[in-house]
Amino acid sequence: MERIITKHRPEKRLLVSLAKSGGRNATGRITIRHRGGGSRMLWRKVDFGEEHLGIAAKVLGVEYDPNRNAYLLLVDYGEKGKGYLIAPQGVKVGDTVLCAEKTEAKSGNRMKLENIPAGTTVYNVELEPGRGGTIVRGAGTGAKLMAVESGFALLQLPSGEIRKVSSQCFASLGMVSNPGFKDRVIGKAGSRRRKGWRPQVRGTAMNPVDHPHGGGEGRTPRGMKYPKTPWGKPALGVKTRNKKKWTSKLIVSRRPKKKGR
Repeated sequence: MERIITKHRPEKRLLVSLAKSGGRNATGRITIRHRGGGSRMLWRKVDFGEEHLGIAAKVLGVEYDPNRNAYLLLVDYGEKGKGYLIAPQGVKVGDTVLCAEKTEAKSGNRMKLENIPAGTTVYNVELEPGRGGTIVRGAGTGAKLMAVESGFALLQLPSGEIRKVSSQCFASLGMVSNPGFKDRVIGKAGSRRRKGWRPQVRGTAMNPVDHPHGGGEGRTPRGMKYPKTPWGKPALGVKTRNKKKWTSKLIVSRRPKKKGR
């Protein structure tokens, strides 16, 4: 795996300390199972939107972020101070990146979708103008801009889904850094515990009162046509998207179905 990290200590002014929830909500009830513990982590203030519109920034370093699988760029805005951006592939220390409504089409720059050439790979894409990038932010991901017409940009997302996004939304050019993340090998249970994950027990190893898959003598089958969640709902390959969601009308083509499902 290629290592492009050039800076190993984070910028103190851009750090925030966040308390861990252990997967529990405000009332103490577990809402996300198998979470808890893990190494201490400080949150980096990352600019996902257009906080420094029209100000050219010089790349000072590439850093590791424990809160995400992509690398971060530490950039200098001059009198406006420093900031963090999601690092794209190919951008190095000393390069200049710019966020503007229309600018040069090079990796790391950010502009409106209506001004980006068709066929360009983009990341950190807004779904609503002015709200900041919310999709295509994972390591090694990128969306393909297929066309811009009638006030909408047609994007092919990493999942294969094709959807419409307002052409007034901003997106960064290029592909997110650290594409080798998908090939990582965790190696041992302790590595996963340090990431904040607690052990998971198989449903077939539980009692019937605890899980629909539980019970039976020895390694017996599930005894049902399809697997279920601990709460009795169908699992694996079942659509969970709300049909009444207003953004459903913007999806031109759903992602292709995985083999074997």
